[in-house]
Amino acid sequence: MTKYTGKGVYGAIALGRVAVYERYRVPVKRDRIKHPGEELARLEKAKTQASHQLEELYEKALVEVGETNAQIFDIHRMLIDDEDFNEAVTEMIQGQCVNAEYAVSVTADNFARMFEAMEDAYMQGRAADVRDVSNRIIACLSNNGRTEFHLKEPAIICADDLAPSETVTLDKDKVLAFVTANGSYNSHTAILARNMSIPAIIGVGEKFLSDVKNGDLAIADGFTGEFILHPDGKTLEAAKKRLQTELEKKELLQKLKGKDNVTLDGRRIHIFANIGSVDHIGSVLLSDAGGIGLFRSEFLYLESHDFPSEDSQFKVYRRVLESMPTKKVIIRTLDIGADKQVDYFDLDKEDNPALGLRAVRLCLTRPEIFKTQLRALYRASVFGKLGIMFPMITDLSELKECLSLCEQVKRELSFGGRKYADDVEIGIMIETPAAALISEKLAPLVDFFSVGTNDLTQYTLACDRQNPRLERFCDPHHEAVLRLIELSAQNAHKHGAWIGICGELAADTTLTEAFLRMGIDELSVSPAFVLKIRDTVRKLDLSSEKTF
Repeated sequence: MTKYTGKGVYGAIALGRVAVYERYRVPVKRDRIKHPGEELARLEKAKTQASHQLEELYEKALVEVGETNAQIFDIHRMLIDDEDFNEAVTEMIQGQCVNAEYAVSVTADNFARMFEAMEDAYMQGRAADVRDVSNRIIACLSNNGRTEFHLKEPAIICADDLAPSETVTLDKDKVLAFVTANGSYNSHTAILARNMSIPAIIGVGEKFLSDVKNGDLAIADGFTGEFILHPDGKTLEAAKKRLQTELEKKELLQKLKGKDNVTLDGRRIHIFANIGSVDHIGSVLLSDAGGIGLFRSEFLYLESHDFPSEDSQFKVYRRVLESMPTKKVIIRTLDIGADKQVDYFDLDKEDNPALGLRAVRLCLTRPEIFKTQLRALYRASVFGKLGIMFPMITDLSELKECLSLCEQVKRELSFGGRKYADDVEIGIMIETPAAALISEKLAPLVDFFSVGTNDLTQYTLACDRQNPRLERFCDPHHEAVLRLIELSAQNAHKHGAWIGICGELAADTTLTEAFLRMGIDELSVSPAFVLKIRDTVRKLDLSSEKTF
C-alpha cells in the first residue's frame, strides 16, 4: 500500500480501478512542400474544423459547468483566429516551404514559451491553451480529426493535469474521481469536480504517475487529499464503510427538502443559491434553495460579441424573476475586468488588473453601459422580488453615485411610461477591506451586504487567488478575514440592513456556526451545497455564548 497526498478540491470518497489518462498526439515531422498556397488552404480547412469542434465543446460545457466556465472554449476559438499566431504560421509556411503541421507546432511552442515566461499567473495559464488549440489543429490537419480518451468502465482518472477540452469530453458517468499530479484549486478539473460532485485531488506530485498503472485498485479521498494505491485489507474495508456512510448521508439530505433552515434554538437563516447563467435556474429549484443570492450578470457580456442591449438583458432578468415568483433574486451588476476580459470593451492592458478598472469602477467610468443594465433590471423588477447588488465598492462616494444613477434611471422610466417595482432592494458586496472598515457608513444607505469571501481574502492577505503557487498563503480562514466579516455584520444590523455571504466560504461547514454567531443572516452557495448547509444549520445550538 502506498499513500500520496495532494489537495482535495471536492469532499467525497471514491474506490475503484485506475485509468491513466492517455493523450492522443499526432506525430509531427518537418516536410518540405512545393505549393505553399495549397498548404495554406489545408490549414484554413483544419482551422474551420477545429473551430466547429470547440463550438460543440462549448455547448457541452454549458450544460455541465455553466456559462462562466464554458467561456474557455470561446477563448480557444479566438486563439484559432489570433492574427499574430496566424501571421507567424503563414510566414513559416511561405518562407521556409514547410508543412502546416510543423509550422503550427513550432509557432505554438514559441508562443507557449513566451506566455510561460510572463510574471502574470493568468497569462502563464494561456500557455496550456495555446498548446491545446495547436494540438487540435494538427489533429484536424492529419485528416483523422481528434481521437478522444474513452472509458470502458467507471474509473479513477489519473493524469499529470487535464486541459479543459480533455475534461469536458470525458464521460462523467464513468468518472469515479480525478487525481492529478499538478493543477490548482481554480483549474478546470477542480471546477468540474465541484460542479459534478466528483471526488478530486490535485497536486499529488509527479512520482505517483510513474507508480500507477491501468487497473490498479485505489482510493481517492477528496476530504483529506489522500490517494491510496493498492490499499491493504483494513484500509479497503474502512473505505467501503465510509462510502456506505456517504451514500446514506446523501439519502438523508434529500429528506431535508421542504424543511426550514432553523437552528435547534430557533434561529432562522436564509440559504440561497449562486448561479452564473439563466440555464442554471433548474438546479436552484431542484436544490430547494430559498432564492438566488448571487446571479452573475456578466455572463450576458462574456457570451456576446457586442454590448448586450437593454431589451436582451430585460428578457433574461425577467425570465429569472418569473422562474422564482415568490423567492428573492439578487442580481449583481456587471463585474467585468481582472480575470474576466471582454474584447469589445476595449480596455487598456493593466499591470495589475485585480487592482484595476473592474466591476463598479468600470461601470462608473462608462455610465452609458451601466444605465442600460440598470434600466433592464428595473423594468424586470415588476416580475418578481429583485435585489440589485453593486460589486467592488470601496468608498461612500461610489455607492452614492450608484444610487444617484438608480434614481435617474427610475425617473427616465417613469417619464417614458415604463413600470418598475417600488420595493427593489439595494445592496453592495463586501469584498475589500475598505468596504468592511467603513461598513458603518455604508450600511445606512443600503438594504443588505453580501460578503464576497474570495476577493475579500485576496485583498486582505495581498494574495493573487489566480496564482496556484500562493495557495498555501491565501487562507480564507485567516483571523483578519473573519474579523472583517464580523465587523460588517455588526454594522449592518446596527443600521437595519441584513448581511449574507456569497463567496465560496459560505459552503464551508466548518465555519457555519461561526458565521451564524457573527450575525450572518444568509448563506448563498452553489446549488449542490444547499441541502448540506441546511443539514448543518439544523444541528446547531447557538443558545450558549461562544466566539469564533
